[in-house]
Amino acid sequence: MSDAVVESVAQAAENITETITNAKTPSTPEGMAVAYGSLVIMAILPIFFGSRRSVEHHKIKKQTGEKADTMTSKDAMMFPVIASGALVALYLFFKIFSKEYVNLLLTGYFFFLGVIALSHLLSPIIGSLIPTAIPKIPFHLLFTQGEGKEKKDIVNYKFSTHDIICLIISIVIGVWYLYKKHWIANNLFGVAFAVNGVELLHLNNVVTGCILLGGLFVYDIFWVFGTNVMVTVAKSFEAPIKLVFPQDLITNGLNASNFAMLGLGDIVIPGIFIALLLRYDHSLKRKSNTYFISTLIAYFLGLMATIFVMHVFKHAQPALLYLVPACLATPLAIALIKGDLKTLFAYEDHPEDKTKDKEEKEKKKDSKKSK
Repeated sequence: MSDAVVESVAQAAENITETITNAKTPSTPEGMAVAYGSLVIMAILPIFFGSRRSVEHHKIKKQTGEKADTMTSKDAMMFPVIASGALVALYLFFKIFSKEYVNLLLTGYFFFLGVIALSHLLSPIIGSLIPTAIPKIPFHLLFTQGEGKEKKDIVNYKFSTHDIICLIISIVIGVWYLYKKHWIANNLFGVAFAVNGVELLHLNNVVTGCILLGGLFVYDIFWVFGTNVMVTVAKSFEAPIKLVFPQDLITNGLNASNFAMLGLGDIVIPGIFIALLLRYDHSLKRKSNTYFISTLIAYFLGLMATIFVMHVFKHAQPALLYLVPACLATPLAIALIKGDLKTLFAYEDHPEDKTKDKEEKEKKKDSKKSK
C-alpha cells in the first residue's frame, strides 16, 4: 500500500467527532456555533478542492501512462483491521509510556509529513501569486541504480524555485507548530493532510468504496460505543491529524483553549469516495456533476446530524455512523432514479488493470499447456 494509504490509516485512528472540554463549559452558544460551523466548513472545503485535484491528478496519470495509487477491494477489506491495530497500538503506548514522550516522537514524524503535504498544497497557490518577473528555474533530482535494462530510478523528483519557496513557508509554519502547538498551525497541517489524502488516494470503483465505508462504519461504532479506546487516544494524541476550533474564541480570542474537534478520518474516508463520484460524473460527460454535488450535500447533512446528536446525548459520536449511510444512499438512490445503476457499478478509474490481469492469466495457461 502507498504512503497515502499509511497516512490514511493514521488519520482513521482519529476518526471521531468530540468536544474537548478541558474541565470547562462551552463559553457561549454563539461560541459553540462559530466553532462547529468552522469545523464543518473546514471539512467540506478539503473534500471539494481535493476532489477537483483528484480529477486533474487522474488525467495527468492517464496522459503520462503512469499507474495511479489505487485501493483494491482487498485493501478496503483489510483497512478497518489495520486501522484497529494502529488504534490499539497507540492506546497501549499511551498507557505504558509517558504521554509526553510518545507525543514527542509523533510530533516529529508528523512535522516531516506536514511540511511535505503543506508544500504540495501551497505549490499552485504560491505559483500563481509570484510575479512573472521572478524566474521559475526548474530542477531535476535524479538518483538511479544499475545500468541499461536493469536501471531503476531510486529518486526522480522535479521541482522549481517556486517549490523551494513553498517548502520554506511550510517549514516556518512547522516550526511554529512545534514550539507553540497553536491551533491555527495544527489546522493548516490538518487541512493539507485532508486535501492531499482526497487528491492522491484513489478508489478504483464504487464497489471498493462501499466495502471501505461499510467496514469503517462498523469500526467506528465499535471503538466509540464498545470501548473507551477511541476517546482516550483522541484526547491524548497531540498531532495535526485532527481539526480543532475553540468554542471560547469570542471571549478569549486566539489564546482560547476550549476546543471542539473533528478527526481527519471523518473527512478523508468519505472524501475519497466523493472524489470517485466526481470522476464518474466527468466520465458521463454531462453538463452537471449531479453525483458529486448531491453526495457532498449529503455529507454536510450527515455531519450536522453528528453534531446535533452529540449535543443531545452529551456523548462522543462516531461520525461515520451518520456519514456512511448518507454518502452511500444518496448516489445509489440517484443512480436508481436516473437509470445509471449499471454504469455506476461498472465505472472504473483504471479498467486496463483487469485486461492486463486477464492477459497474464491467459499467458500462464498457454505456457502450462505448451509444457
